[in-house]
Amino acid sequence: MSVTDRAHRELHQQAAAEAAQRYEDSAAERERVEGRLAAGVRFPDSPDALAVRADRILGRGGLSPSAVVADIHREAMDLPDANERIIDLSNELQAWSFLPRGVRAGATVARITRRRDGRELPHGTGFLVSPRLLMTNHHVLPDESFARTCFAEFNAQVTADNLPDTVVRMELDPGAFFAADRRLDFALVAVKPAQDGPAPGEIFGWNRLSVQIGKLVLGEKVNIIGHPSGRLKEIALRDNAVLVRLDDFVHYTTDTEPGNSGSPVFNDQWEVVALHHSGVPKKDNQGRVLRKDGRPWQQGDGDDAIEWVANEGVRISSILKHLAGLDLDPARRALLTEMGPDAGLDQAMATAPPLPAAAPAPQPGRTDAVPGVTTPPVPGVPVTVPVTESEREAQRPRAGLRARGTAFGGRQHLVFLHGRDQQEKYPDELRLSWTAGLNRGLTLASMPTLDPEDVWFPFYGTRLHDLVSGRESTAEPIGLDRVSAAAAAEVFAAESPTGSYEQLLREAAARAGMPQNGPATTEGFGSGLVGALHRPLSWLAARSDLDEWTIATFLRDVDLYLGDSAVRQAVLDGVMETMPTSGELVLVTHSLGTVVGMDLLTRLPDGLDPVLLVTAGSPLGLDGVNERLLTRGPQRPPRVRDWVNVWCPTDAVAIGCPLEDERWGKLTQLAVSNGRDRAHKIEEYLGHPKAAQEIRGVLRA
Repeated sequence: MSVTDRAHRELHQQAAAEAAQRYEDSAAERERVEGRLAAGVRFPDSPDALAVRADRILGRGGLSPSAVVADIHREAMDLPDANERIIDLSNELQAWSFLPRGVRAGATVARITRRRDGRELPHGTGFLVSPRLLMTNHHVLPDESFARTCFAEFNAQVTADNLPDTVVRMELDPGAFFAADRRLDFALVAVKPAQDGPAPGEIFGWNRLSVQIGKLVLGEKVNIIGHPSGRLKEIALRDNAVLVRLDDFVHYTTDTEPGNSGSPVFNDQWEVVALHHSGVPKKDNQGRVLRKDGRPWQQGDGDDAIEWVANEGVRISSILKHLAGLDLDPARRALLTEMGPDAGLDQAMATAPPLPAAAPAPQPGRTDAVPGVTTPPVPGVPVTVPVTESEREAQRPRAGLRARGTAFGGRQHLVFLHGRDQQEKYPDELRLSWTAGLNRGLTLASMPTLDPEDVWFPFYGTRLHDLVSGRESTAEPIGLDRVSAAAAAEVFAAESPTGSYEQLLREAAARAGMPQNGPATTEGFGSGLVGALHRPLSWLAARSDLDEWTIATFLRDVDLYLGDSAVRQAVLDGVMETMPTSGELVLVTHSLGTVVGMDLLTRLPDGLDPVLLVTAGSPLGLDGVNERLLTRGPQRPPRVRDWVNVWCPTDAVAIGCPLEDERWGKLTQLAVSNGRDRAHKIEEYLGHPKAAQEIRGVLRA
């Protein structure tokens, strides 16, 4: 055996040994899970995990809506039971698309073959995760020099007629990109396109990896596609279950063989949830690996003789978090960003997107003319002069909206308090949108919906924008619309009224798990090239559903509101212009509005009784925020009877949630899973039935 082969064998055995140790260390958790499964609990996971998983299944088309409605409403059940039923339905009922989507996912899987001594030997499995990048195990491709001896074979499979397919060979290109980690046992390598041809992902497709949670729960089935023992492509389909979920690894029962190293592990929506890397061998009391016949295994017996008791995969989210911390040159960084926004590896170098133009509101009593058609005047009917678009928009109010006096018996008031970046929007449209989101949640909760005109909607968006934009004198010469988010953050830090902007950003990144000491603190995309704030911004974006620009500008507005007394006073004055003065108050706040709302509660008139406060997507958990409130530090909101805090783990604005400091007092914490690219949207927060139920429950019909 050559030195290279011996090293590869040792890496393989080391991976199996470490997997076995983790399997042994997690025995108590596995026994608990297996016990609950035996007792009839279908998915022995936490209620929060079940809720997030059920929402992701519904949001990704994992079930037919008609099947969900028919089954869930067949009998009365609470929300946890409904979530479990949704996941169970997903396990048992699959839309027709399950099969073609599986075929599409399988096309991305390749056999990795090695050249040695004039021979070509099947070596492992890999799968495309971008147009040009292929993922496999570190013990399959331990370094660049070894990767240069290998190539990828796509279509190494049989056709629907059980005939050999036409294999397409593509060379690996570790010089263009190669990254690997021994502990997480992954390798990511570039693949050369065919001569004068497109990138491999453009031919075979590629898997959109996601750093978001909710892709799998304990007890759920998974699927694996790979090349066991170097054979043509095979699939282990749904005859398996997840047993244990660790921080970076997951254990499952699946029929796999050594050649499956580097295979993708899919859920039933064909999302990659893990990278398969090792079987877990059975051991005796002395720690010796056992053969299938019960005797100790020895070198030379071969992997086929081992008694495998489970399999272990590396969680995709852990791999993506590792990649987010790498220090790469621009060319390699660009290759990573091709993995797509769900991976959380986007450079976020694009400028802030332009705000869409608001649709004009229909004018009462007016019918728009048909374009291109001239209508003659009708005798006796006054001629209506057409209203131009600019005139129509000028007529629309940008002030706060009051609810009608008969809402909720005239003694209760539902108030929506918005966040930042609303300056180009119209209050009537915003109120409609918020109410639509709430009505979606009320419908799911089988509760009566609300009329938008029964809602108060204070509006301070334009006032805040004018105050903030007036402070950007330093930013103006460099043109914030032409620089990266990190460069803009440097400007915001320099213009911070109290010098607290950088503190806010760094605290948020630290709470999101960014290492604070050691060599890792120098990692990050382009660190040293674009300033000290690039790394915390990149870290937050990689661990959330928000881009760097949104995070940077949000924290800028929070910092200005808290740090400039003139900004704070103007915003609070603007809100108080459209607030009830007596009765019961139900205050629903979002984003920066949660901060404004906390200050607002200190200024309410004595006759206004706040019976419920809802904070959604809130930064109140950051000390750099709560210590600068008018109440100074984590404190129970003044006079509030009940408080509900709703947050999404992929919402970077809600870093610091749940609000665990005991000084906040008693409150209800709701962790929810918002839709992809909508982690911070208020419509998503209000659309969750539990959140909607909390609001509607205190309002009189």
